[in-house]
Amino acid sequence: MTGNIVTIKVLDRDYSVGCAPDQADSLHAAAKLLDAQMREIQGGHKTVSLERVAVLAALNIAHDLQILKDSRTKSDAVIGRNLGDMNRKLDDLFDSLPR
Repeated sequence: MTGNIVTIKVLDRDYSVGCAPDQADSLHAAAKLLDAQMREIQGGHKTVSLERVAVLAALNIAHDLQILKDSRTKSDAVIGRNLGDMNRKLDDLFDSLPR
């Protein structure tokens, strides 16, 4: 992977991260999401440990990702069933045509 170093900011701290050039925008968007989650969890309580804030933010994001994966799995199953039904109907149609 040919990459470059991208600097992101989370809770007013800079982090340098290696990243493929075509993924820099996505990395910045992910950092912005993480920063927003951490700020929401931290709220006005600056005494909450950074580690706790980071773990809770990561858990929230991972939970959202899991919900999306579960939803996609269900959607894929429905699409698969629908395609199977359409293929059977097409097979039946072709079988009924005179030869």
